[in-house]
Amino acid sequence: MASSAPDLTFHFTKERPGNQMFTDVKALNKFSEDGFKKFVDQVLQFLIGSTNAEQFLSDLESFAQELGASLNPLKNITRTLLTFFKSAAKQNLSPQSVQEDMENLGLSKDKSPYLLETWKANLIGLSRSVMAQTFMVNPLVDMEWKFGVTAASSDMKVVGNSFLQLKLVVDKGGKKEDVYMELTLPQFYSFLHEMEKARTALEYLS
Repeated sequence: MASSAPDLTFHFTKERPGNQMFTDVKALNKFSEDGFKKFVDQVLQFLIGSTNAEQFLSDLESFAQELGASLNPLKNITRTLLTFFKSAAKQNLSPQSVQEDMENLGLSKDKSPYLLETWKANLIGLSRSVMAQTFMVNPLVDMEWKFGVTAASSDMKVVGNSFLQLKLVVDKGGKKEDVYMELTLPQFYSFLHEMEKARTALEYLS
């Protein structure tokens, strides 16, 4: 039975991940190098909205056939990756933190570098997608923000970088809930650009 060491800590969650998450991540080690890259790309492209749900499910079925594996276990692995990536994007985790968390969950060190690489390439799109989904599903009631500067980090490249912390108050069926996010300035400007395009489209259609 899969289990986690009691002294392990994670960046993407404050709680101990369930045993199923460890099992699903370790299952990724059985994928071939090309299969692993293809699968991670499919999941990330779905998250950022480049692939719709119907196409994504079709791609999963095709991938399961390529592996000669049952579709249900692959769906479990997919749900685990989606949960992890969404949480990591909400907290704006650095690629190094994502890599560390995945290795602590059981991903082999020979596969984690590609995960780090593709996370870097898709981070802005992921953050924008997570914020857009929050607004679409739950009406925004209020928003607070503050700027800060990274004073210390295990990644020296981010020391001195500015960031924006957001507190979104959303309405979940009459109950207000706080959603916290942190964006780098390039991510924030990219998000503003997307919101401006959406506003322009709405004004054109009205």
